[in-house]
Amino acid sequence: MSAGGFVLAAGGTGGHLFPARALAAELIRHGREVRLLTDARTDAFSDSLPGLAVDRLKLRQPYGGPAGIASGLTDLATGAFVARRLLRNLRPAAVIGFGGYPSLPTMLAAATLRLPTLIHEQNAVLGRANRLLAPYMRRIATGFPDVVGLRAADRARAVHTGNPVRAEFLALGEAPYHPPDPAGAVELLVLGGSQGAHILAEIVPAALAQLPLRLRLRLRVAQQARPEDCAAVVAAYQAAGIAAEVERFFTDVPVRLARAHLVVCRAGASTIAELAALGRPAVLIPYPFATDDHQTANARAFAAAGGGEMVAQSALHSATLAEKLMQLIDDGAALRRMAGRAAAFGRPDATRRLAQLAVALLPGAAAAGLAA
Repeated sequence: MSAGGFVLAAGGTGGHLFPARALAAELIRHGREVRLLTDARTDAFSDSLPGLAVDRLKLRQPYGGPAGIASGLTDLATGAFVARRLLRNLRPAAVIGFGGYPSLPTMLAAATLRLPTLIHEQNAVLGRANRLLAPYMRRIATGFPDVVGLRAADRARAVHTGNPVRAEFLALGEAPYHPPDPAGAVELLVLGGSQGAHILAEIVPAALAQLPLRLRLRLRVAQQARPEDCAAVVAAYQAAGIAAEVERFFTDVPVRLARAHLVVCRAGASTIAELAALGRPAVLIPYPFATDDHQTANARAFAAAGGGEMVAQSALHSATLAEKLMQLIDDGAALRRMAGRAAAFGRPDATRRLAQLAVALLPGAAAAGLAA
C-alpha cells in the first residue's frame, strides 16, 4: 500500500457499509489508496466503487449457546491473527472502523500494531463492537451529537461528524420544502427499512382508511412493503379509495423523499441522516428489537431536535396514528417548522468532515492533500 493509504473495517450490512463506502469514495477522489476489510456478506461491494480493493474475513458472530459462542470467539481470534498479518503487509497509514462484529479483529489488530485508528459510530447508542474498541482508539467520530455508552474518558477523543449520506440525497438537498396546499395532493412516503416492515403494512393503511374522505381523496401514498404483504396493502388502499403505489423496494427513494410532505418510517441512522439531508418531517416508529434499542435513541434525538415525532411500536394503533397524521397534514405551519428543524439536524458535509478527521491522523506531509 502506498504512503498515506487507509484500511477501512466494517460489518457486512448496509448501515456499516454505506458510510464506509462514502468515506472510501472521498479518500479515493483525493488520491488516497483505500482497502476494505469486511465479511462475506458484501460480495457485490467491490464492484460498486472503482479503485477500492476488498478483503473478506471468515467470521461468525458468537451466538447460539456455548458451542456457537466458542466457535465465534475462535473465529475472532483467527480473524485478528489474519488481520494483523495483512496490516503488517499493507502498512497502512491509518485504520478506520465502522462497527459491526467483523470490524473487531481488524481494529484490535491495528491497535496492537500501534497504527493510528479511528472508529465511526452511526447510531445514538454506541454499538457493541465500538464499545469494546473505543478505549483503544485514537479518535471517535459520531453520527449523532450525543451518543449513549461513551465513557467520560472517550468523550475527549470524540468528534461529531454526522453520518455520510449517498450523493443522490445530497444532490437534492437544496430542494425547498413546501407543506401541502390546503386543496392539493398530500404526498406521504412510508418506508420500513430495507426489507419493509410488517407492522407498517398492517397499521398504516388501516390508519389512513380512518381519515375523513376529504383527506383520503388528497392522499398520494408510496409505501415500501415486504413481498408477502404487498397484495394486502394494495387491497386496503383500494378499499379506502386512496391512491397508492406499493412496492417491495423503491429505486428512487431520494426523489420520492424530496417530493414527500410527510414520511412514516423506521429510525435507522441512515434513514434519519437522509431525512435531515433533505429536511423532511417524519413520524418515526423505531424497530424495538434493534441492538440495544438504538433506533429508539435515534428517533428520540431527531424528535427532540424538532424534526419529527416518535411513536413507539408498542403504542402504535391505527386510531391514534390516524389522529396524529390528520393533525400534521392539516397543520402546514407545523410541517414547515419540522422540516426546517430536520434540515438543521443534518450534517450535509459529514463525509468531508469524516475524511478530514481521518487524514488528520496522519503525520506531517502524509496528511496533506484534503481541502479544509
